[in-house]
Amino acid sequence: MRMKTREITIGDVTIGGNHPIAIQSMTNTKTQDVQATVDQILRLERAGCQIVRSTVPDMEAAKAFSEIKKQIHIPLVADIHFDYRLAIAAMENGADKIRINPGNIGSPENLKAVVDVARERNIPIRVGVNSGSLEKNLLEKYGGVTAEGLVESALDKVRMIEEYGYHNLVISIKSSDVLMCVRAHELISTQTDYPLHVGITEAGTVFSGNIKSAIGLGLILHQGIGDTIRVSLTGDPVEEIRSAKQILRTLGLRKGGIEVVSCPTCGRTSIDLISLANQVETMVTEFPLDIKVAVMGCVVNGPGEAREADLGICGGKGEGLLIRRGEVIRRVPEDQLLAALRRELAQWNVKTD
Repeated sequence: MRMKTREITIGDVTIGGNHPIAIQSMTNTKTQDVQATVDQILRLERAGCQIVRSTVPDMEAAKAFSEIKKQIHIPLVADIHFDYRLAIAAMENGADKIRINPGNIGSPENLKAVVDVARERNIPIRVGVNSGSLEKNLLEKYGGVTAEGLVESALDKVRMIEEYGYHNLVISIKSSDVLMCVRAHELISTQTDYPLHVGITEAGTVFSGNIKSAIGLGLILHQGIGDTIRVSLTGDPVEEIRSAKQILRTLGLRKGGIEVVSCPTCGRTSIDLISLANQVETMVTEFPLDIKVAVMGCVVNGPGEAREADLGICGGKGEGLLIRRGEVIRRVPEDQLLAALRRELAQWNVKTD
């Protein structure tokens, strides 16, 4: 059961409450390069991204938000470090949310100036703390970076903003240590009802980062904790969206989209199953269906193993089988299996109406 958090609206996306967990990513283009940033955001949109964040390292980047906003269709978040003036400029140029660490934004007067503009425009503030930014006094208090220290730091930053009477907040506490991150979320979820932005920071490459993120996010989300997520990967941001969607589907927290299952191959496999499975996984993204597709390597166990799938293909010597809910529909030449599956998917809505 999801833990109840207050609702916060970012552009036209609301998180918290009973709203679905929203998927985020962050651009890795130079924000000042409007066209490159827009192009990447549009790719992210097509992949299923619901909220996107871009860094604002200087005033040129803050002003670029105005042009970027005109060409995209999802909320745009400004990532700010150190300079409060950039936070204000980003909001004035259309940022739907800002991400700051109140501890490094400058003096209390600077923080108040940011909060005042956010209040005027009803723009949410994400209070971000991670293991690399933990204050010296908390490192000394807890003997290093700990989950308890992360939570205390985050709640201290929240109180800094609450002192100015502003409560339109989202909290993120991230660590590259998976189990520490899990523990921190378990602790903070009992101490606040602000929505939580969940992720494993600096998770790594597409390979290692996916494993760490799947374990960490899986453990956190399965406890009903979390309102929006980002899978942080060193790679194409589109991979972050694909991974996030799969994590949510696996946990039963998101419906829609075709789930592809495939066998691990063995000595009976007589087709290039690895290539075929990857082609199928890419191809099915074209179809707005909520079904399961199986890709099996042989006709010995394939039909039985694919019984729980809505559609399936099984490879054989020179030919394969096209299967529908455990029943063989027809035999297909090996080199036409992918095309046959595509045609079947295209007709799926017609056949099931």
